[in-house]
Amino acid sequence: MSSGRPRPRPPDEQLVEALVPTPLPVAVPEPAPLPTLPAPVARSGDGRLLFDVARPDAAGRVTARALLRALGWTPGLTLHVDAVTGAILITPAADGAHAVGTREELPLPAAARHLCGIATGEPVLQAALPRQNRIVVHPSNTITAVLADLHARILGEPS
Repeated sequence: MSSGRPRPRPPDEQLVEALVPTPLPVAVPEPAPLPTLPAPVARSGDGRLLFDVARPDAAGRVTARALLRALGWTPGLTLHVDAVTGAILITPAADGAHAVGTREELPLPAAARHLCGIATGEPVLQAALPRQNRIVVHPSNTITAVLADLHARILGEPS
């Protein structure tokens, strides 16, 4: 219980300078050397590839704005779409049965998707080849297999 009187406060502590050691000078450490980066890989001028990743919607369309703009393909451009060796090849064609969509999407017909094993919502890798004026759409299972093989070779593991 409190009697209502304030308790006496203990005196503030004070350091005795004679007992506090003087800090020793510390040398600033040398900065660690930066790692040497490998030389950049030379790129060939106009023969570059452009990549994008998309997921086909229920109607089989994939958005490809950046690639279409890089190739100069505009909505309404007629296209020839074909399944070739497990990938979908898209090229402009005056008599094409398909067209670039108004929202800058590419059509991936059901037959071509089925032949390449592309399912709705699964990611696909789109590669634009400006010099050939075409786009190749690769299914995710192809990319997985290629990368697994590459990584096995890099790491020296049997594939």
